Amino acid sequence: MASTVAVVGILAASATLVAGLSAVGAAAIHSQRLAGAADSAALAAADTVTGLAAGEPCDRAADLAATAGAAVAVCDIDGFVVTVTVTARFGVFATSATARAGPPPG
Repeated sequence: MASTVAVVGILAASATLVAGLSAVGAAAIHSQRLAGAADSAALAAADTVTGLAAGEPCDRAADLAATAGAAVAVCDIDGFVVTVTVTARFGVFATSATARAGPPPG
C-alpha cells in the first residue's frame, strides 16, 4: 500500500515538472520568434530609409512584424538608424522585443 502512494506521488511530481519545463520551453521559443520579428522589421525599415526599398519605413516594419504575429509599438528613425520595438501576447502576458538596424556607430 505504501509503495502505491509513493508511486502516485512520484508520478504527480514528474507530471508537474514536465508541465513546468514545457511552459519554460514555450516561453523561450516565443522570445526567439519575437526577437526575429523585431530584427526583420528593423532591417526592412532601415532598407526603406536608405532607399533600397520603396515605401514608408515604419509601415514596412509593421507589415513584416504582422507576418510574424507581432505589432510595432515603437518605430524610431534617427538618420539611417532605425530602432523598432514589437509586441505580442504570450498567454496572458504582453511581451516585447527591440532591435536596431543601420550603419555601425562612429
